Amino acid sequence: MTKALSICKISIAFFLCLSPLTDLKSQSIAREWNEALLEGIRNDYARPTIHARNLFHISAAMYDAWAAYNTEVSTYFLGQEHNGQLIPFEGVSTPANIESSKMEALSFACYRLIKSRYQYSPGVDQTFEIIDDIMIKYGYDIHYEGTDYVNGTPADLGNYIAAQIIEFGFGDGSNEKNDYANLFYSPVNNALALNNPLELNENGDPGIMDPNRWQPLAFDTFIDQAGNEIPGNTPEFLSPEWGNVIPFSLEEKDKVTYNRNNSDYYVYHDPDKPAYIQGDGKGDSDEYKWNFSLVSIWGAHLDSNESTLWDISPASIGNLDIEEFPQSIVGLREFYDYLKGGDHSTGYDINPKTGQPYAPQMVKRGDYARVLAEFWADGPDSETPPGHWFTILNYVNDHPQFEKRFKGEGKVLGDLEWDVKSYFALAGAMHDAAISAWGIKGYYDYIRPISAIRYMAFKGQSTDVSLPSYHVEGIPLVDGYIELVNEADELAGENNEHVGKIKLYTWRGHNFIADPETDMAGVGWILAQNWMPYQRPTFVTPPFAGYVSGHSTYSRAAAKVLTLLTGDEYFPGGVGEFVAKKNEFLVFEEGPSEDIILQWAKYYDASDQCSLSRIWGGIHPPVDDVPGRLIGDKIGATAFALAEKYFNGEIITTIGSHHLNDDYKIFPNPNANGRLFVQIKREQRPKLVKITIKNLANQIVESITNAQSASGQIEIDVSGLSTGCYILNIRFDDNIENRKIMIE
Repeated sequence: MTKALSICKISIAFFLCLSPLTDLKSQSIAREWNEALLEGIRNDYARPTIHARNLFHISAAMYDAWAAYNTEVSTYFLGQEHNGQLIPFEGVSTPANIESSKMEALSFACYRLIKSRYQYSPGVDQTFEIIDDIMIKYGYDIHYEGTDYVNGTPADLGNYIAAQIIEFGFGDGSNEKNDYANLFYSPVNNALALNNPLELNENGDPGIMDPNRWQPLAFDTFIDQAGNEIPGNTPEFLSPEWGNVIPFSLEEKDKVTYNRNNSDYYVYHDPDKPAYIQGDGKGDSDEYKWNFSLVSIWGAHLDSNESTLWDISPASIGNLDIEEFPQSIVGLREFYDYLKGGDHSTGYDINPKTGQPYAPQMVKRGDYARVLAEFWADGPDSETPPGHWFTILNYVNDHPQFEKRFKGEGKVLGDLEWDVKSYFALAGAMHDAAISAWGIKGYYDYIRPISAIRYMAFKGQSTDVSLPSYHVEGIPLVDGYIELVNEADELAGENNEHVGKIKLYTWRGHNFIADPETDMAGVGWILAQNWMPYQRPTFVTPPFAGYVSGHSTYSRAAAKVLTLLTGDEYFPGGVGEFVAKKNEFLVFEEGPSEDIILQWAKYYDASDQCSLSRIWGGIHPPVDDVPGRLIGDKIGATAFALAEKYFNGEIITTIGSHHLNDDYKIFPNPNANGRLFVQIKREQRPKLVKITIKNLANQIVESITNAQSASGQIEIDVSGLSTGCYILNIRFDDNIENRKIMIE
């Protein structure tokens, strides 16, 4: 197998290839659909927020299809109201074969949802072929679209669940109807021009208006992290308004509403502002400089020719307690090693599952750091960070020493029950992590290292007023890592045009890689204006703000869920592993120089390692990382606790809600005259409690309470609303209905 081919498949099956040799036929149908969904994500654009939402909605559909036939548990969508949207449910009669009915309903629900959510993917043909094959394998009619589940047909129940979730998704704040387009966010900085995929603009001018805010990047060709070429050369900020999406377990008490430019941003678990640089050098300016200069310095670790050896086994790495995480920006200095890299974790004395010490694994730091950056970057052909943790869950599920006991207690659950419950809990956490992290990203709109390092270096150095190029906003000088170019320097230029500029000892970048099959860029002195993250040249940095790290938030939330779900902090057998093969694993340069085995004793160790990888990869400074970890820990706990309430039947499911679709009408729709009418048609009219109109960001723009009319006709003034699509939410005494309306 050639290197190129093996690499494109490595992220697809990296955990499955390590799984024990299990008979795939013994796995549940929920697992089959989860694998199909993950493949659908890999065939789509790299949009972690959207995929987290899809993972949740489709996992919840699986769960509901299973739970509808289990009276001791609560359904999530069926018969439940979420943010004013209720999905009516009449209940189902007990079928002759419950297990086959669950499988059929679950399959139709997943099939219809995947068809809906991934119909515009660049790899749609591959995705649809996979899901068609599953349906055909079980003898299900892919053309059957009935939804009258009351007749007892499981296929109808699955189709009904999917149809209701699709409708729910049009009013959940994601703006799915308009392909998730941004509604009001706009960047304050001009794009940083990348003249070609291998070289930043030569004069080093970052073109930044505000060094504390996110800056777009302009490419000749932009290829997202899933390997798809994106039309247009300047990618927009992905999901800056995602905090407005309806969450799973996030609570109102944890939400703050901020307003910027007359638009509301919902922020859950607000971590407060990051480190800002100020023109007078005061405030958090020194912390800003420390954070971003650390990223440049850690780039000096990305070279396997460098001789530093580390033991990367659990004997020396891991075992951090969350109480050890810094609670302030200044506290980050004690948590990370500024020059050597990594954190202060010390590992474990023994493997608690075997009673034996972990075997040391001495490797070059340059190989370890590069493998980390590549492995946790999730791409190309990636299932993105939220999907990545589903592959980890499936790896755990397949381990021969793992027993599927909920919270590690009680009876061993069947494969189907375990899978639908575990997917539901994990997906709920991933969905909430996306909402919280991207709500924070959208509002704080924080700068990335590619822009911050170049900005400070363009200003000069801020260490010594007696030296050339001093500026209060300049980058701090660090001997051996961040220095000034002098006349004798190789970087001075033919006419000494670079004398006095900043140079960095760091990863040299793609200009030093002619052939990724054989070349390694290595580490050396470069002009700071040419600094690059350790990422693909057509990608460079994700198209959204840094603060807080999505990887850190997703990973800690997932690690928390897996810990609570299994009742054990440790991977089965006391260790989880991934092997990066010598000179096969790295994508855009040669390496690693030897086999590198990533190892984690606890789920938290994998999460912490993921967080560090983003710093070595040049994507995040420490200030982005720790707040994400702390938020993720909270989200994982609350998501699991809520999921458990559904499993225990503690959430009341409304059975027998009346459908109102034929009992009222809205006119005119589209509305063009500023007046909208709701006509109640039933003779025995229900009490109308409330009417609200929401925009596609899930924000209420009009509300009428206790609106009544003798004629049953309610008039609503919509003259103040802008042109566009809205959701009309009508709450009666016995039901809630949603309708899409258009204002023209």
